Amino acid sequence: MMSNFLQRILLVPFCLLVIFSGHIAINSLYAEDASKVAAKETSEAERRLLDDVKKLASDEWEGRGVGTEGLKKAAKFIAESFRDAGLDVSAAGGDPFQEFEIVDGAKLGSPNSLTLTGPDGKTISLEMGKNFEVCSFGGSGKIEGELVFAGYGIVATDLEYDEYDSIDVKDKIVIVMRRNPKQSDPHGPFAVGHGISRHAGLTTKLSRAFSNGAKGVIFVNDPYTVNSEKEQLEEQVEKAAAQVSKLEKENGDKSELETARTHLSQVKEILAKHVADKLMEFGYGGTRSGKSPATFHISQDVCNEILKPTLGKTLSEIEAQIDETGEPFSRPLEGWKVSGQAALKIIRVPVKNVIGVLEGQGPHSDETIVIGAHFDHLGRGGAGSLAANSTEIHNGADDNASGTAGLMEIARRLGERKDPLPRRVVFIAFNGEERGLLGANEYVDNPIFPLEKTVAMFNMDMIGRLDENKLTIFGTGTSKVWDAMLDKSTEGTGIELIKKTEGFGPSDHAAFYGKKIPVLHFFTGIHEDYHRPGDDWEKLNVPGMAKIIEILEKVVLETAEAEVRPDYISIPGTASLARSGSRPYFGSIPDFGENTEGYAISGVSPGSPADKGKLKGGDVIVELDGRKIGGLDDFDLALRDFRPGQQISVTVQRDSKKVELKVTLGTPKN
Repeated sequence: MMSNFLQRILLVPFCLLVIFSGHIAINSLYAEDASKVAAKETSEAERRLLDDVKKLASDEWEGRGVGTEGLKKAAKFIAESFRDAGLDVSAAGGDPFQEFEIVDGAKLGSPNSLTLTGPDGKTISLEMGKNFEVCSFGGSGKIEGELVFAGYGIVATDLEYDEYDSIDVKDKIVIVMRRNPKQSDPHGPFAVGHGISRHAGLTTKLSRAFSNGAKGVIFVNDPYTVNSEKEQLEEQVEKAAAQVSKLEKENGDKSELETARTHLSQVKEILAKHVADKLMEFGYGGTRSGKSPATFHISQDVCNEILKPTLGKTLSEIEAQIDETGEPFSRPLEGWKVSGQAALKIIRVPVKNVIGVLEGQGPHSDETIVIGAHFDHLGRGGAGSLAANSTEIHNGADDNASGTAGLMEIARRLGERKDPLPRRVVFIAFNGEERGLLGANEYVDNPIFPLEKTVAMFNMDMIGRLDENKLTIFGTGTSKVWDAMLDKSTEGTGIELIKKTEGFGPSDHAAFYGKKIPVLHFFTGIHEDYHRPGDDWEKLNVPGMAKIIEILEKVVLETAEAEVRPDYISIPGTASLARSGSRPYFGSIPDFGENTEGYAISGVSPGSPADKGKLKGGDVIVELDGRKIGGLDDFDLALRDFRPGQQISVTVQRDSKKVELKVTLGTPKN
């Protein structure tokens, strides 16, 4: 793309020649020269973008994982790029780096133990990995004290439900069930449309126990989840077997019989692998910041050894009573004591954002525009990786070497301008995004320039897989100026915009929108390599990246030169890349670049139910077992009506035709 400066040089004489002289030959010559300059600039921009991505996403840089030398190299490389672009790299206390610490998980050490002592003095030493596990979101240390049962461990003042109201847990160890009461009732007090109740979160329950004085917490699986998942699978095996038997007796359509046999085989495999009362593996639930009591997870069998002789009820009976009465069931466990030790070390790692500044000039020079992209990724997998148990390097070429390269490129373009812009532009390469927008939150908590004078934030996260020239932009509803500005900026680029109004979403812009700053987030979509080792530079659409930078540059310039700063509009809701909560596993990957009726997918997870059901990228799901699907929300809600192991019909729009497929749903992944 030509810079604005070159456009002014070339196009003004061009217009004069057309109007006053009418010399078509000279007109054509100028047009040809302008085209050559534009092509040359575009070619050079693409080369720079590709070179930067190849470096950031090289194996040598270890997937830019937290704690790796590769992440440090990336920070240094970006800082040098900002300096070479003419940015001021001293604003963050004399250098380009805004330093902070993040929690990099926890390591399990030894010893880890849990011993119960009953009223008769008899001790039960539990075996780690068999009937107890240490929880990574708890604390480290020894616990010893009396046991108390606190039901689900929920405090919901809005529902007048408090399981700590009738018991004293100060300096005691609390046993709590997972999830919440009345799970089978879609209209119950804890029912929610998507995901689990906010009262049911593991760390929420841990916090409730801690704030009430407990010095240790022991989780146990709720009977409803354990029983229902197994019962559902067994029911599906029976149905599938009956269907096979029926078709064999009828000696009918061989294709239908083969489909039925395949379904029976799949659901049997799911049931065979299913562990009903599965203990949370160390690392599940993440790591909680701040002080936490030592936290464990015990099996239901162990828990019932305590409850039955003491309270006269098992977990299942207690759960049934709570569901029936709607009242908490919290009791001291007279005579029972516990002693144990959790040996885990919270790992804190120093990291840094990289910041460069172009100062403005004029009456609005104290106002700031932020352009950002995160440069961290997943290293060799682990938490966040969608490649199970993989230790391969996750290079993250698209996520988010692409956005980082774009950030450096637009810094070069704006840095080479001879005249300062009317407003300050701050370029930030964020760290810790994959751990929860940590770098962006660090900046808004400790801004270098006042947030009240920050007029807009533009974010690039995954801009490397432009497909069919469709670019998704989140935040278009956060200011009334964005729609017209974006439409104008895409003229002549061949780009089709998919506009999403929400300002909150799964990337760094959300931290700024939370501070009432208008935002735009540029994004080319989820794909089958997302958070997997296959996200390499060879798969990027580099010309597409250059087009996106061209669009963003225009938006930044117009925002910088506007007489009035963009207004802020509050948009309810949160844009998300995936859905969570209790529903069967399907395994589709959303395609946010499709603005069509139905739920468009860009691919399927390998080995998932969707994969086995022969869905593929480009399909648009329009019907789920007779339920009409208009979009992702419809799909997610409909999926909750089905059970693991159930075979459902899925109608997709594929290449202008409707195709009906059969999918055997898996058990939930969380």
